[in-house]
Amino acid sequence: MNSRERVKRAITFRRPDRAPISHAILPATQLKYGKALDEILKDFREDFGWDFMRDLTVEEFPAQFKEGRHTDDFGTVWQNARLGLYGIPVDWPIKDLSRLDAYQWPEVFSAGPPKGRLYSGHMMGFDDRWYARGAWIVYFEQLQQLCGMENFLAEMAAESKEFYRLLDKLLDFNLRWIDNWIELDYDGYEFADDWGHQGALMMNPKTWRRIFKPRWAEMFRKVRAAGKDVWFHTDGRANEVLVDLIEIGANVINCQVKVVGQDWIAANLRGKVAFRTDIDCQRVMPSASPSEVKEEVHHTFEACGTSQGGVVACGEIGPDVPLENVRAMYEAFIEYGTYCRESGTGPLSVD
Repeated sequence: MNSRERVKRAITFRRPDRAPISHAILPATQLKYGKALDEILKDFREDFGWDFMRDLTVEEFPAQFKEGRHTDDFGTVWQNARLGLYGIPVDWPIKDLSRLDAYQWPEVFSAGPPKGRLYSGHMMGFDDRWYARGAWIVYFEQLQQLCGMENFLAEMAAESKEFYRLLDKLLDFNLRWIDNWIELDYDGYEFADDWGHQGALMMNPKTWRRIFKPRWAEMFRKVRAAGKDVWFHTDGRANEVLVDLIEIGANVINCQVKVVGQDWIAANLRGKVAFRTDIDCQRVMPSASPSEVKEEVHHTFEACGTSQGGVVACGEIGPDVPLENVRAMYEAFIEYGTYCRESGTGPLSVD
């Protein structure tokens, strides 16, 4: 079974030979460990084209990952104290919505494979040897990056006419960008918005459903109508809206499994949507022993998958993660990601 078939079977619960592997490696980690990390990755081939791309050079990093202050294509200024980690927006092009009409939107971005891989090799482009997953499109996060988080949340509370004009303008930008992507021969596309903090959703779920759900539904409809899969990432405890994401068309969800709750996922979502997993990067990956890392992978797979599929094996690797834990995670992906041959639903188990 090649990588492309493996991923397609996994996310549609059609019994792949094993859980496909997807890398999520912060550039700062690659800069820290270099060849020692590469040697581990060589033993665990992933299924999205990582091995067929070169790393971006430091000079090619986007503004968010460069050290110092840098401006992105929307005009947001990012501050970053460490090369290769994700920075913090510190200045915004639309701090006052009364000046919305004066803002010069960038040309709609092109689509297709980038110059090199950064964090994940998921944008390589179509080839029958791997599953081609393109794009990385955000909405709530981009609105914050345009206005500043405090400014945007205040505008959201007021719900002025200008607030809704901004929502519509960014939605139009994203829809036209999606048009560029779906003209290309990809299998699926990645979307993202972090809606939760450590303990709860950032807003009332009713507000999310009224303001954001219909706009995300419109973006998802365009992708699904083109016969492509929808992959969605969200951090934080966003439990209240994960079912809504499935309802409007998400095929694969990447959430913080430990924060959302393994038991909650098993009771409410397992078997209804596929997961690109997250292995606890707050405590387990940086601080636990290799055996505890393997145990965490096992529990995560049991919560997210069934014996028919539903798991894409992934865990973010930050520069605070020891190499022995990196290897332990990938070893567990193989050990616990091999599927039962018997029929029926149930957790993944060793073949």
